[in-house]
Amino acid sequence: MTIRSIPILFIGGSGLPAWIWDDVRHHLGDRPGDRVAAHPASGVRASLNEYVDAAIESAPAGKFLIVAHSSGGVIAAEVARRVPERVEGLLAVSAVIPAPGRSFIRDVPIPNRWILSVTMRLMGTRPPASAIRRGLAHGLPEEITGRVIEEFVPESSRLYLDRTGTGPWEIKRGYLFTTADRELPLKLQQQSAQRLGATWTAELPTGHLPMIEDPQGMAGAVVRFLGE
Repeated sequence: MTIRSIPILFIGGSGLPAWIWDDVRHHLGDRPGDRVAAHPASGVRASLNEYVDAAIESAPAGKFLIVAHSSGGVIAAEVARRVPERVEGLLAVSAVIPAPGRSFIRDVPIPNRWILSVTMRLMGTRPPASAIRRGLAHGLPEEITGRVIEEFVPESSRLYLDRTGTGPWEIKRGYLFTTADRELPLKLQQQSAQRLGATWTAELPTGHLPMIEDPQGMAGAVVRFLGE
């Protein structure tokens, strides 16, 4: 199965719209129905399981590769546990991978874990525009940064709080590091790659949104991951 024929399910990070993947899909040879972005779960109290259900329902028919970004790694890891027979592989892109049986927030180091917990209780899951500009969108042109801020959609807090499964992953796993990332520091990326048991790794010198900042490099990483 070649990169031109394998379907891909893209799972974006929290609050991000599907168009962030458009240029990567173009470089990979976009085919309607075979290069799709996962639909988010609906409802302000949606559980992690509901996010996983929504991702599986979004997936192309048959076997597919998962390319997951940021908190989308939590969802992707559960999809791979739920339907391993359909998953060709998982490429995590600056993604959070909790330890088995733990949640996104439980694997955030102290004191950031406490800060995040308090922030979610008081302000919800939508970060201030200044925080998006400073971290998530660092490295992007102002026009794109403004669009990311304007279209950011808060997620259910349960995406961060619900525990993951404990089953092993019996699929090909890789991790793409973003070395200029201000949202998820490289040390935390390395910890997630270790938890995932990634047997293939690469890096891009971008911020947290490589699919926008360097879509050609991002697409090239997908091709190399499959080639290995």
